[in-house]
Amino acid sequence: MSGLLYREDMDEVRRRLKTWWDGGEIGRPVLKVTAPRERPLEEIPPIERPAGWVTDYSTRSLEYRIYLSKIACVRTWYLGEAVPAVAPDLAPNCLALYLGCKGVERPGTVWCEPCIETPEQAKFVFDKSNFYWQFTERLGRAQLEEGSGKFLVAFPDLIEGLDTLAAMRGTEPLLVDLVERPDWVRSALRQITDRYFHAYDILYDMFRDELGGSVFWAWAPGRMAKFQCDLSAMISPAMFGEFMVPVLAEMSERVSYCMYHWDGPGAIRHHELLLSIPGIEVLQWTPGAGVEPPAHRRWWPLYHRTIEAGKRVYIWCERAADVLELKREFGPRLSRFMIDVAVPSRAEGEELLKAAEV
Repeated sequence: MSGLLYREDMDEVRRRLKTWWDGGEIGRPVLKVTAPRERPLEEIPPIERPAGWVTDYSTRSLEYRIYLSKIACVRTWYLGEAVPAVAPDLAPNCLALYLGCKGVERPGTVWCEPCIETPEQAKFVFDKSNFYWQFTERLGRAQLEEGSGKFLVAFPDLIEGLDTLAAMRGTEPLLVDLVERPDWVRSALRQITDRYFHAYDILYDMFRDELGGSVFWAWAPGRMAKFQCDLSAMISPAMFGEFMVPVLAEMSERVSYCMYHWDGPGAIRHHELLLSIPGIEVLQWTPGAGVEPPAHRRWWPLYHRTIEAGKRVYIWCERAADVLELKREFGPRLSRFMIDVAVPSRAEGEELLKAAEV
């Protein structure tokens, strides 16, 4: 085991995170605190940004992505349990790209173009010759090389289940399929889960650190994953329970540690179903645009209920003061939180770590 250039005390960080993930306490919440450095830790010469690089997977795009990886951590202090890491992301829902979708770029975003016109012609084939998969491997290996001794490499945002099927089929057609072709949807989900773990297992073996830990939004001391179902905002609890809960139950048992990305007020109605899945240990609440931020008291009853059910909570806070307000509300229970927060300086970050002790 060893430290990292951008996180010299990485061994101690791993120890605290292992304790927390395994159900123990570290004397405060897990705090992933970041702050800007006064000057970069390394001087890395800039390179020109290629036009259309987001979905132009040429050698120039690869080189630019490697450059972005090299500069991603040099200007940041990582405090508490923050871990310097980069990921070979191509788009939200990389798995859909590996299974046949095409990445489509628009200003400020990229998404997957549906590739299933009719259920009869649907294919769920994970082929290592797939262009996007090969690009992921090339980028990931380059990040490992550049990051050796400096930062970790995290999983790309694979995504799974109904969200991957929606990317491949299109959201509106899939909503019709859920009613008119439920057997086909279940068959498709079975195949998507199998393909997910085909890709996941390869990536885990590639990216795991010397402890066997891996990063998927947070570091954990083993096979780590983030699961989700943003489509759940469009379906009833009965339908979520029928189609997605079995998928999540199986997938969460096939990894060592996982969290669920719980996105938007429309997904709140599935709270009890999520709490019923033994393998999901952490709910990562994202309120979405146009509503109160995660630290707002509107969401506190959700956090209390989650903790009462034996789960943990992961949120981001806009200010250090938000963490202290949560401490006043949750007291010792705050130790069951994982919190992302950016602060203006290293000194303020260190003050927050002390003030958050419970």
